[in-house]
Amino acid sequence: MRASVDIIIVNWNAGQQLRECLESILAVDTRGININNVLVIDNASSDGSFDALEDLILPSRNENNRGFTFACKQGDNNNRVIVTDNTLEEAATKRTKRSEDVVLSLTLIRNNINRGFAAACNQGAAESKADYLLFLNPDTRLFENSLTVPVAFMERPENQHIGIVGIQLVDDYGQISRTCARFPQPGHFFSKMLGLDRLFPRVFPSHFMNEWDHSDSRMVDQVMGAFFLVRRHLFEMLNGFDERFFVYFEEVDFSLRARQLGWSSFYLAEAQAYHKGGGTSKQIKAKRLFYSLRSRILYGYKHFSWTAATLLMLGTLVLEPIARVVLGIAHRSGSEIVETFRAYRMLWSSMPEWMKVARGGERHKSSDVDSL
Repeated sequence: MRASVDIIIVNWNAGQQLRECLESILAVDTRGININNVLVIDNASSDGSFDALEDLILPSRNENNRGFTFACKQGDNNNRVIVTDNTLEEAATKRTKRSEDVVLSLTLIRNNINRGFAAACNQGAAESKADYLLFLNPDTRLFENSLTVPVAFMERPENQHIGIVGIQLVDDYGQISRTCARFPQPGHFFSKMLGLDRLFPRVFPSHFMNEWDHSDSRMVDQVMGAFFLVRRHLFEMLNGFDERFFVYFEEVDFSLRARQLGWSSFYLAEAQAYHKGGGTSKQIKAKRLFYSLRSRILYGYKHFSWTAATLLMLGTLVLEPIARVVLGIAHRSGSEIVETFRAYRMLWSSMPEWMKVARGGERHKSSDVDSL
């Protein structure tokens, strides 16, 4: 039986990158696998990202017959999903194995608010019945073997303990990105906030595996969330991503919880995909820093001792902004200093909210979090 895959893409103002990502999916080798559905969950984008998909929908203006059949869903104010147009049955009859005519099902789910990355991923996964879920960033592009190689690897009987697979990601210059990481410990965060991991990397190594060139395959603690292939039954076993992480650290937390249940993560260098890096978060540097710091604190309170987490919080709130301003002065970068002040203003002003989340034992609902 052919393994089935659903591809889940969370979009927030990705523009042309989203369209290019979807086009690349149409060109992948699907021998031995079925792509059941491609789901795009839009977190209240304002850039008209979906408009760029028009000629990917069949019937279209394409000269060839590559494209998607279309199902549109709309999230209401309570974030329930309502079907407004559904042609999935037609899509199932038109889908081909591997030929010049490539037709896949495309489901678009548009949220009226930005629910956050973790919540939107869960929203897409809830629609799936496939064997595997591929969480894919919109600033990626798949190559021909990007799906067949990792799925075949996970299908091998000797790899049934591997729950998560990432592949080799390359940048604009074809260089291999160093994307894997160790599970972060308090010391990693303290060395980062003081810049010690950059000044003395051998003494204070980062939790990112920058010392490894990523040219070979191996077991790792965590693969990058830009291409995150996971067994669906494992995803359901863990109740998906923790929605307290609005963005950042959700895949780190998920990978750690999977490891605690005996599952492994694997980096597979035999398959590749393109990843631009930074993605749409480059548009909002201050908010990107704010959410990274916020998620770091939440991660600490979830996985570290209370003492270590509280020290991490205090270091993040007091020591790190000073270090960042000093670094901005050294770089003679006024914008870097301004972005730091903006991020910390948001972090301090939202402190009652995220402290409440940090103390809570239940998964936080994304509707309670300010959107980007």
